[in-house]
Amino acid sequence: MPAPYRPSPAARRALRKLGEDIREARLRRNLSMEIVAERAATSRATLTRLEKGDTAVSVAILAGVLQALGMLPRLADLADSAEDPQGLEISRESLRQRASSPRARGDKDE
Repeated sequence: MPAPYRPSPAARRALRKLGEDIREARLRRNLSMEIVAERAATSRATLTRLEKGDTAVSVAILAGVLQALGMLPRLADLADSAEDPQGLEISRESLRQRASSPRARGDKDE
C-alpha cells in the first residue's frame, strides 16, 4: 500500500491561507456555515475542515464552496497560462532566433 501524500510545509501554509480567505469571504457576505455548506452540497464539518486548511478536502468541494460564494471564476483562472511568468520566460528562451523559409519538396538542385 502506498504511503499517503504529505504536502510540503509551503503547500500546507498556502492551504491554511486559502481556508482563512474563504472564511473571511463567507463572513463578509454574512453567510452562515450551514447556508454555504448547503449551497456547496457538502457538510458543515467539511466546510470547517476547508476553512482550517485541511489538506484532505477535495478540489471539488473547494469548487463548490467558491461557487456558493460567487468566486468560482477565480479558481478557473488559477493556473492561467497567460499569467505564468516563469512559463512565458521559458517559452521565450526556447524561441528560434531566425526563421527560415519552407523548402518545397522535390526541388533539388541538380
